[in-house]
Amino acid sequence: MQRGALLEAARSLLSEGGTEALTFPALAERTGLARSSVYEYFRSRAAVVEELCAVDFPVWAAEVEAAMARADSPEAKVEAYVRRQLALVGDRRHRAVVAISAGELDAGAREKIRAAHGGLIAMVVEALGALGHEQPRLAAVLLQGVVDAAVRRIELGAAEAPERITEAAVAMALRGVRG
Repeated sequence: MQRGALLEAARSLLSEGGTEALTFPALAERTGLARSSVYEYFRSRAAVVEELCAVDFPVWAAEVEAAMARADSPEAKVEAYVRRQLALVGDRRHRAVVAISAGELDAGAREKIRAAHGGLIAMVVEALGALGHEQPRLAAVLLQGVVDAAVRRIELGAAEAPERITEAAVAMALRGVRG
């Protein structure tokens, strides 16, 4: 119960103010727990972020996978892969996943996160292979680079509307996957 409340408070803090807002005093205040109680659940901010990733990333990945499953062609699957990830940028769960790039994470946490991200990339490899790419894994990594760049642009509050960034990313991805 307390752990779930702490994770929900962490999502809110990350959504409102990024990793700088995620402090143990702020978590304690949001949940009504004593600061020392927060340490009973998590040893560091990095541990909070790591757990958020472990809890939220699979949900996020399942949403991307479900969107791709509804698509009826390899090209439509690629489009769904890009669109669904970019649609999730505004979701509070996504803020936690974005926060995982914080430099304070230890090597073990970063490795777990890389593995989870690799699972996301693996979802689109088959579609890219069906489109005739000789190196579909490499194409998937590059496609994810387009998605990541669009995510950063949206997160930064760029001059372009998120919808415009999404359309540009989808267009670039589809032109690229066609060869």
